[in-house]
Amino acid sequence: MNSTKAVFERFVPENSVTYCCKLLDYFGFEFKIKKSRQTKLGDYRYTPKTKKHTITINNDLNQFSFLVTFLHEVAHLVTFNAHGRKAAPHGQEWKDNFKKIATPVLNESVFPAPVLLALTNYFKNPKAASCSDPILYNVLKKFDGPSDLIPLSKIPVGQSFEFNEKVYKKLEKKRTRSLCMEERSARRYLISEVAQVMLIED
Repeated sequence: MNSTKAVFERFVPENSVTYCCKLLDYFGFEFKIKKSRQTKLGDYRYTPKTKKHTITINNDLNQFSFLVTFLHEVAHLVTFNAHGRKAAPHGQEWKDNFKKIATPVLNESVFPAPVLLALTNYFKNPKAASCSDPILYNVLKKFDGPSDLIPLSKIPVGQSFEFNEKVYKKLEKKRTRSLCMEERSARRYLISEVAQVMLIED
């Protein structure tokens, strides 16, 4: 527990450390910190063979984004425990559980006032990813270090961008992904809207 507490002390706001530790202890999932992943901030997985629940979070998130992502993934675990695969990944059951899991830390001792206001509005109808809510995304980004990367969701259709050292053009926005063409090969790919990319100016 001490080593787990030390991890949370590094990655989440001080007044949320104890609560995060309690969630981990109560639900007994495996918790891993991952290097930055271009297409997701975190994930939850259940392995039927070992009956193991695993939550992973990227190591490059600011403390407020890390906490929101952690609670997002715990809500997936709670929803899976209650409904198995019958519930939609980001359906009403998950939304209700996300709100319930997050409520104990939705206060100004954990989040700065602008983030708390954005979160309060976000939780009226939580979306699949925090970056899908432009107001919450922009508020959380203010606490990041300097970066030239932006989520693919911010790239206009028809615009070129760099991703994983290749240049693509955004062709069509779908629900959670965009159809993009790799310009050198002209091959088309579906890329997650949360992927961090670099805009190529005309």
